[in-house]
Amino acid sequence: MKLENIKKVGVVLRPSTPELKDTFYEIKEIFESHNIEVLIDHMSAGMIGVMGQEFDILCKNADFLVTVGGDGTLISTVRRAYGSKIPILAIHAGKLGFLADLGLDELDTFIVDLKNDKYRVDERAVIEATITTKDSVKKIVAFNDVVVTRPSIAKMITLETLVDAKAFNTYFGDGVIVSTPTGSTAYNLSCGGPVLIPQTNVFALTPISPHSLTQRPVVLPGHFKIEIRTPDKSALAIIDGQDIYEFSDGDSIGIKLADEPAYLIHREEFNYFDVLKEKLNWGE
Repeated sequence: MKLENIKKVGVVLRPSTPELKDTFYEIKEIFESHNIEVLIDHMSAGMIGVMGQEFDILCKNADFLVTVGGDGTLISTVRRAYGSKIPILAIHAGKLGFLADLGLDELDTFIVDLKNDKYRVDERAVIEATITTKDSVKKIVAFNDVVVTRPSIAKMITLETLVDAKAFNTYFGDGVIVSTPTGSTAYNLSCGGPVLIPQTNVFALTPISPHSLTQRPVVLPGHFKIEIRTPDKSALAIIDGQDIYEFSDGDSIGIKLADEPAYLIHREEFNYFDVLKEKLNWGE
């Protein structure tokens, strides 16, 4: 994917951070110096006291989106924008994240590179989860992971897992994580799951504190479909650590990689292994 004839950019700020107002005006001034009009999401606009556009309209009017904050801001924006096929550039405000790799001091130079086609648009896999209960069917997308876990720390949970409609495993413990390659360095990694290269079309199924030494993380091809059920009275599905859904015996969660990826804009020289070295002391 390439961006052509860039005229408008849409900005999304980290929620509950009105002190980003000065940062927004600085970003606005930089883009306008390159003859690019700056639009802003209505929620971000309300936070800093300016006029904005409804998010769906913003996605239609802008050539790409810019998130200002951390990885959480980018993740929520990817989920909100999913289906619009709009690329997203993440500017970190504060500490450097895995995904928000561009600093505000680098923006002016990056826009020059952008106009000279010196950039990358990476395709990142997205999970599509379907939660089917007695009363409803909900389709949700996740950029990092879907965590299926117990509602209380008082007892363990039993999760019956099928892969492509065939019995795969029964997990007994604190739950499981189904992670995209992008999310592999998040909760998945802390639970002993594998690091997955972001551009791969796979996902990881990682047990959380399993009550068995034989249950280990598994990497599955992207075309596989997972179904998770529980005989317990209650379980939780946590989407990207941001949304929580409850389900129980008789309900199920279907998980697969979505047909459409998310699109992230990076510097041409962006290197995933450099990020691993910086953030995780990779190789040291």
